[in-house]
Amino acid sequence: MKKLRIATMVTGHFTTPPPEGIVYAPMDIAVEVSQGLASRGHSVDFYAPEGSKVEGVRVVTEELSPLKQNGGHLVLSGPNVGNAEVNKIFNLWDQYLLGLMFARAAKGEYDALHIHPVDRALPFALSHPSVPVVYTLHDPLYPWRANVFGMFQSPNQHYVSISNSQRKGAPDLNYIATVYNGVRVEEFPFSEKADDYLLFVGRLQPEKGVAEAVEVARASGEKLLIVGPPVTGEYWDKRIAPYLNERIRYVGHVPREKLFPYYQKAKAVLVPILWEEPFGLVMTEAMACGTPVIAFRRGSVPEVVADGETGFIVDDVPQMAAAVARVGEIDRAACRRRVEERFSTVKMVDGYEKTFLRLVK
Repeated sequence: MKKLRIATMVTGHFTTPPPEGIVYAPMDIAVEVSQGLASRGHSVDFYAPEGSKVEGVRVVTEELSPLKQNGGHLVLSGPNVGNAEVNKIFNLWDQYLLGLMFARAAKGEYDALHIHPVDRALPFALSHPSVPVVYTLHDPLYPWRANVFGMFQSPNQHYVSISNSQRKGAPDLNYIATVYNGVRVEEFPFSEKADDYLLFVGRLQPEKGVAEAVEVARASGEKLLIVGPPVTGEYWDKRIAPYLNERIRYVGHVPREKLFPYYQKAKAVLVPILWEEPFGLVMTEAMACGTPVIAFRRGSVPEVVADGETGFIVDDVPQMAAAVARVGEIDRAACRRRVEERFSTVKMVDGYEKTFLRLVK
């Protein structure tokens, strides 16, 4: 099998791993893919700012200091730097690393580039038609984004969707594969038995449906633990805070490595999303622990959850509350098996390896 030479990049704004308190799923995926490919004998260069470290992978920093770290880069506090200038600087920080990657790939140093900030890379890819580029799409494909991607499209640019549902917003892009995000199943402790609480994990924003999770807990009379970075504002103050009590508790932000016990002992994880989420790692992480998922029928949910086998797919709060009473029907071992068979990091790396080998002749 051909050994590949790949360069990848996520962000120049902060280090890899990210600073404490920052959760950034695209970075987690990029690291897992890079490490997986490197472990199979491929050469992977991971472009990131100074202070970054990816075990088993060569990190290329080019002495670039991160922007959003240790109080922020000095350039951001300089004279005549307003909000518009800050956004330009953020773009340029990413583009500095991307520019180096494309220049080196054009000289033959890399077989292909794997890029996660798609928007920043489009002009480089259009102007370097001989450089094979693979983008991983992490965000929904809203019409404006589909139009922009189409405007910059060229034969050397290829898109990996993280679910088939994600493609609906832009069906005509040059897709090369759908590769589901993976989790290291072995890191997630399996439990055949659960405690007596429901769990919500995620950003505490309207599109994630935390208020709906609270409604489900109230309607079903179940305990609910809410895990997520703290927020303030009208949504929290009116839709969630008034209902917090001994049964409905906000736990706060929990680092990923400390989330396992919460997943492991939950009766079910609630995912009442109100947007077309391209992929939900919370669902696969929960199922890896044996915990059923009850989710709204949006985005990638029907591809991730096997309705009636690893949880329930519902359409509204009353249906979700009714499904809570049925979680005892779910075989927790089946939840674990589904992740092992479809959503492990091994399956994810398999998908990317096949994609690159197909692209690089």
